[in-house]
Parts: sequence; structure tokens; C-alpha cells
Amino acid sequence: MATNRSFFGTDGIRGTANIAPMTADVALAVGRAAGAEFTRGGHRHRVVIGKDTRLSGYMLEPALTAGFISVGMDVFLLGPLPTPAVAMLTRSMRADLGVVISASHNPFQDNGIKLFGPDGYKLSDEVEARIEERMRSQDGLAAPESLGRAQRLDDAVGRYIEFVKASFPKGLTLDGLKIVVDCAHGAAYKVAPTVLRELGAKVVALGVEPNGFNINEDCGSTHPAAMQAAVKKHKADLGIALDGDADRVVMADETGALLDGDQLMALIATVWSRSGRLKGDAIVATVMSNLGLERYLDGLGLGLVRTGVGDRYVVEKMRESGINVGGEQSGHIVLSDHATTGDGLIAALQVLAACVEARKPASAVGRLFRPLPQLLKNVAGEPSALDSKPVQAAVREAEAVLGKSGRLLIRPSGTEPLLRVMAEGDDQKTVAAAVDRVISAIAAVVRV
Repeated sequence: MATNRSFFGTDGIRGTANIAPMTADVALAVGRAAGAEFTRGGHRHRVVIGKDTRLSGYMLEPALTAGFISVGMDVFLLGPLPTPAVAMLTRSMRADLGVVISASHNPFQDNGIKLFGPDGYKLSDEVEARIEERMRSQDGLAAPESLGRAQRLDDAVGRYIEFVKASFPKGLTLDGLKIVVDCAHGAAYKVAPTVLRELGAKVVALGVEPNGFNINEDCGSTHPAAMQAAVKKHKADLGIALDGDADRVVMADETGALLDGDQLMALIATVWSRSGRLKGDAIVATVMSNLGLERYLDGLGLGLVRTGVGDRYVVEKMRESGINVGGEQSGHIVLSDHATTGDGLIAALQVLAACVEARKPASAVGRLFRPLPQLLKNVAGEPSALDSKPVQAAVREAEAVLGKSGRLLIRPSGTEPLLRVMAEGDDQKTVAAAVDRVISAIAAVVRV
């Protein structure tokens, strides 16, 4: 696997706006290098670029555009649109590349660049490494007569709305349902309320007034309290909270109780299994998904295949295993029958369809298992601390305390010099003791 990557992380390039690497000059270099990498064959090459509502998108979008034009690529600008919409349009328009300018659930100060190949899937580590290598040179610049052009795709929003609606079962409507949807002042602020209304729902829309600064601010899937409160206030049947680029979703039932990604995947897997749509008799989830989900699926004769943290790794395992449902506890849910990446709206519609078909409230349909007590704590330290004998002894002791009915997971942050220690089991006190035992051992080693 290629390792010479200094710009790309686990989900594209991300950082604080106007501070390296999230600067206009880096964006220009990415456009030039990615365009050169995907200029293959004699056809007229094209790239689609979408973004969320951050102020810095106005800086990064023209820089990327200039880079692509400089190597002869035609650019189609989509404007604010969810990440899954860009993946869909990349395939639909037979584009050579798709780009999303977004830092997902992060605050407005951050931004990011995600790249999709012509198949609508995120790029591999190897391809990203080759793009980084090209960023160090000026290779691939087009002759003056071969420069690309840029134009707006005016009907991008409408195309995605119709695409999402097509995922909802034919013959069903949302007539009679009142739904709260929190768009996090992000990329779905137009499309999400429109989809729900056109399917018949009465919609209470939150987070639909982006100003460049308020994306994800006390709203959306990472701060769902506002959505939950609105469900109770408006006596809604269900609530939906998306993140800034709408590839994540969490929901609430009519009581305001939260349904996280694990509960949503359990429901979708159950419904799809009963109807013969679940491929591989299993779903893919990360190491963070609750053990209660695994036990529930096992009771249905279904499997749970675990991966490292990140929707990209979930998708890779789904493709490798022929499984069509996967996701993360945080709300990235990938339904490969419909999309190549996480799509919060499509996942929410599957849950709504289950409620409509069952003719039962969301509280009766959406809470299928009892989550086991789960605790996650962070401690300062590098992965090398895990090699010390005191830490290894503490890990063995914690695993012994948890026994076969629980589990312990330790992983590096990936973005900060932190180690994340997570445990779960049947007893909350036992779980907390296991985590604290390992945290204390790591802290003691780091202090030495």
C-alpha cells in the first residue's frame, strides 16, 4: 500500500481554512494534479465540483477550478449539494472525476477536499499517493488552445432530488406524517425539505438558513438536541438530523428519543432481510458499533462484518464481500443498491418506508435492540505507549474483567496525538473500570 501521502488523510484533505494544507494554492495544485491523473484517452474530460455552505468554499472552488482548467478539464460547478449527490452526478454525467469541498460535520473554520473516481467511489490510497506526487511538478499543463472551460450545472439540485425520491418504494407516500428535518445549515438545506414535501410529508425544517459561519453550529447530526426538542414541540412523527454535507444521519422517534446509526442499520437490515433484499446475509459496520447490534443480528441469523473506523473502509469491505448495507454508529449509512457512499437522505427514507409499511410509530419500529453500556475516553499518547509492559498488563486485566461478554478497543486518533480507549459490556461499572484501568496505565507511561 502506498504510504507517501502528506496531504491526504482517511477522508481526503482536511484542515483549517486558509492554513496549510487547506489553502488556495494547495487546492490549485490538487486540481491540476488530479486532473492530470484522470486525463486518460482522447475524449473531452470533465469534472464535477460540489460544496457545502462554508465561507471558505468561495476560496477553494475557484482555485480547484483553475487547476482543472489548466490541464484541459471542463468543469461543471454544482454549488451547495450533498456529498452523495456529487458521487451520483459523477457517474450520471460520465465525468472523469468528482470533487466535494466540505469538512463534513466539522465547524465552519475547517474545510476539506474529497475526490471521487468516475465510478462514484472515493479514491484508493494508491491513487491519492500518485496525485500527491504530481502535485510536486507542473506536468500535464495544457496548451493554450486545449484549456478547459467552466460552467454552472443549473439543474443539479433537481437531478439529485429525483434520484433520492426514486429510492423510496413505489406506491408509498409520506402523506399524513409530520417530519422535523435539521439540515445543519449545510449542503442539504434545499434538497432535504423538498424531497420530504414532494413525497407528501408536512415538514418542519431546521438549519436551513446558512450564512457561511453557522454550519453544524449546535445543530445537525452531531448536535441533535434541537431536532429532538422540535419533534416534541411540534408533536412530529419523526425527526431527521443530517450533518454539513448530508452523508450522515441520526433520527428521533415521536417521543424525541434518538436513533443512532446502529439502530437505523438494524432496522434496515431487518426489513431488507425479510423482503429478500439483504445481500450476503450480513451488514458491514466499524469496530465502534455496539455489541448489542451484533447480538441482535446474530439472533436473526445475520452477520456483522467489522472494519476500521471510516466510511471508506466500510465501503471497501462491502464491495469485497458483496454486502449491500453498511455504515457507522455515527450515522454514515451506505446502501449500495442506491448509492456509492453514505447518503443521509436515502437512509432516512428507508426508515420512513418501514414505518409507513408497518403502520406503526417510529418508537415501535426503530428501536430493535438494547445497546450495551459503552464508554469511550481519550488519553494523550502515541501508539508506541501500547508496547510498554505496564500498559499491556493493564489491557490483559481489563479484558479479563470484561470477559467474553464484553470487548475492549484501543486505537490512535488519526488526527491528534491521542489514544482512544473504548470498552463495552453488560455492566456499566465494569465497563468504566476497564477503561479507567487502561487510561491510567497509558497516562503513567506517557508521564515517564
